[in-house]
Amino acid sequence: MGKKGFRELVVWQKAKDLAVIIYQLSNQAPLSKDFALRDQMRRSAISIASNIAEGDERDTDKESVRFLFIAKGSLAELRTQLEIAFEIGFLQEDNYLELEGRSEELGKMIGRLIKVRQSTYSP
Repeated sequence: MGKKGFRELVVWQKAKDLAVIIYQLSNQAPLSKDFALRDQMRRSAISIASNIAEGDERDTDKESVRFLFIAKGSLAELRTQLEIAFEIGFLQEDNYLELEGRSEELGKMIGRLIKVRQSTYSP
């Protein structure tokens, strides 16, 4: 539960930045032509930041943790989609490696936040 609001959470800022990058890259061909993959990647990326924000605004740490786990699941979806996009030639290697690095860092941050918030209650 955030006292100052989700926008001040570095993990939310990084998740939002990742979503913006996904939108920018998915506007470029050939990914822009595959509407299903493009849209699914966008939804997954938006879900990460949205669930971090929603969890932070919940009344209890227990509820917050539930939404953080959803964000972590959406991140796993996005990482899968990024790997598929790379392997089928829709993402260049440098873009894929940058996004994978950002995703890995974000996953660790979400995991740490889950542990901190879980420590305030008995799951």
